Amino acid sequence: METFDTPKITVKKVPVGNFGNNVYVVVCKATGDSVIVDTSFEAGLILEATEGTTVRYILQTHCHSDHVQALAEVRRRTGAPVGIHPDDADHFGIEADFDLHDKDIINFGECQLEVVFTPGHSPGGVGFLFPGHFITGDTLFPGGPGRTSSPQEFEQLSDSIQQRVYSLPDETVLYPGHGENTTVGESKKEYAIFTSKVREKPVCGDVLWLET
Repeated sequence: METFDTPKITVKKVPVGNFGNNVYVVVCKATGDSVIVDTSFEAGLILEATEGTTVRYILQTHCHSDHVQALAEVRRRTGAPVGIHPDDADHFGIEADFDLHDKDIINFGECQLEVVFTPGHSPGGVGFLFPGHFITGDTLFPGGPGRTSSPQEFEQLSDSIQQRVYSLPDETVLYPGHGENTTVGESKKEYAIFTSKVREKPVCGDVLWLET
């Protein structure tokens, strides 16, 4: 587990499962209230990272199977309400306690997370923003975007990245659903190389900015 401190918030990054998933526990320093972002695998490890905090919410960036395997147990053991964008909740048949919508504010303790709608990798994909930091889920990784199944999904995801992620300050830290952290500035440099190349057919699938 890695820990990242900001003036008001501590972010605990918990690697779980066999697919390199990252779960995040976001803690208000002043009150000890916390939010769990994604419930991929290994409920015990997730709950261990919440020790000493009061879990107020479980938030899902999206509901692909590798991001919800521990949801039922974490939900049961914390009693915390679960927030999911309705497009993902409906598509994957997972019941939410409340809906997440673009620009919603999630209050916990003296802190806030802003919901940012980033569809493309999944119908109702979202990220969670707080000053200088953005939890991207599988929208964007170091080196490329999340997987898409069609050129239309890739275009939608590209639009989400350009409009919702790359509009943030370059120094904004990005916390992905898999892999290491990066920044908006570093990702924009990689994307510029991708867009400089001429392609004969539409792109989708597993895309790498520097190799596709």
